[in-house]
Amino acid sequence: MNTPTDQPEDLAALAEAPHAGPATGSFRFWFATQRWDWSPEVYRMHGYEPGQVEPTTELLLAHKHPEDREHVAAAIARSITQGVPFSSRHRFIDIHDAEHQVMVVADRIDGHDGVPVGTTGFYIDLSATLADVEREALSQQLSQVVDARAVIEQAKGVLMRMYRINAEQAFKVLVWRSQETNVKLRDLAEQLISELPSVPPASPETVAAFDHILLTLHERLPTPPR
Repeated sequence: MNTPTDQPEDLAALAEAPHAGPATGSFRFWFATQRWDWSPEVYRMHGYEPGQVEPTTELLLAHKHPEDREHVAAAIARSITQGVPFSSRHRFIDIHDAEHQVMVVADRIDGHDGVPVGTTGFYIDLSATLADVEREALSQQLSQVVDARAVIEQAKGVLMRMYRINAEQAFKVLVWRSQETNVKLRDLAEQLISELPSVPPASPETVAAFDHILLTLHERLPTPPR
């Protein structure tokens, strides 16, 4: 990958292009059997090799930060009893005693009859995951881009309010979706702002609705001409 320069035209191009995002991993949770499926990345976030342990609710809760464990347990219980996605922002401790701040965004898995049978989504590690030099270089370049892009700032503000995260973490979420969907960061931000009126009043269901919008923004953008 080429190293970005500090020239204005290069910064503009950086904002236009998809970005490499924070560490992410996917999961599925089936309500009837209460079975968890983790991607290799989620195993590694917790310090395990893929397949080393069986992910269970008990194992998940054992890793959660003591101050966040009750909140996460309630979110899992709500998923099972109400058939809603498992969405949360919390901390967990990996097997090396390192603390991770993560945001979980998820959507429903519907059965053939339209009844929810599970939830699927992503763990987004909001902790410092880049090497110091990489992170500092990226921050110096992207801070200038963000300052010049009002719509990106608007989108960051929405994410900060919805998920109660800080500005840096909100930008990481936008970067993640840009990288995952190979869509320009500015286009995703504009689409997010345009869809805000569809979000219902704040409630647990609101967070689930917003997760769905965030995970599917790229599907409603026009296909670029070839």
